[in-house]
Amino acid sequence: MLEEVRVGFLGAGGNARGHMERVSKIEGVRIVAVCDIDESRARQAAEAYNAKWFTDYRRMIDEVEMDALYVSVPPFAHYDAEIRAAEKKIHLFVEKPVALTLERGLEIWEAIEKNGVISCVGYQLRYGPYADNIKEFLQGKNIAMAVAERWGGMILEKKWWHMMERSGGQLVEQTTHQVDLLRYWVGEVREVYARYGLQVHKHTPGVTIPDLQLVMLQFANGALGYVVSSCTNIPGRSGYDIYLEGMRLEFRGREPKLYPEGAAEIDLTPRKGPSIDEAFINAVKTGDPSGIKSPYIDALKTLDVTLAANRSAKENRPVPTYFSW
Repeated sequence: MLEEVRVGFLGAGGNARGHMERVSKIEGVRIVAVCDIDESRARQAAEAYNAKWFTDYRRMIDEVEMDALYVSVPPFAHYDAEIRAAEKKIHLFVEKPVALTLERGLEIWEAIEKNGVISCVGYQLRYGPYADNIKEFLQGKNIAMAVAERWGGMILEKKWWHMMERSGGQLVEQTTHQVDLLRYWVGEVREVYARYGLQVHKHTPGVTIPDLQLVMLQFANGALGYVVSSCTNIPGRSGYDIYLEGMRLEFRGREPKLYPEGAAEIDLTPRKGPSIDEAFINAVKTGDPSGIKSPYIDALKTLDVTLAANRSAKENRPVPTYFSW
């Protein structure tokens, strides 16, 4: 067991800083390096933790002794850093989505597997207080349909976010969380059919992603599902409805509800397990990854579903997923 876990960060934006704050409060953790293409941002973040700062991730990975690396970069920037770190046996926390092509994701996974690296991907909703309650309740039940929705606004201040070739679109970059929870609860997706539209932002300069996405899912267990994803309005909302034999489970982020009332019993005791950062750091410290609910290979399967949806919408046909056949 490691007495101290030395952690580096690639990326020093808002997402990374949130992880830095949480990780720095875990006993036995020391942030040793921060890298960002913005020198002032890298320097400022590093100085807050008395760490070294870099603008070149290659130098950071080569020059700094670290046990774990957080990769918190935009979707288009994932690839080389993860492979370099894995080859140096540095354990990886990677923010979602893990890549913009399945081919790149598989290459990263091969490096992770080959080098025995512990991996965790930022699907923090799996670690929420009711995620496992719902998963356990659904286990063994006859699920007919699973529905997820995410409504929000266009993120215009991040120029890469509203460019299809840089973000992959809202489904790949943001609504991936909803797709991931459906997989966690219901099971693997075998086939996808999607239709996209660009309505509200069709005259907004620089926007190339759809602002409306409707995705139908065929699960391997026979259930059907659909995902509604829209970045046409603020404030947003998200939620889930799962239809079973004789009942419906509703989840809007607070405690789950069953309709009709009394149709079945579900444990509503909030789980107080480790957060996603605590689970990752504990795995690195002990060498035991069993507490990680979102390893890299599993995250690749969520990416697979969202990329299949993009392809389906482009080609106007059902598209099978890579992993489930």
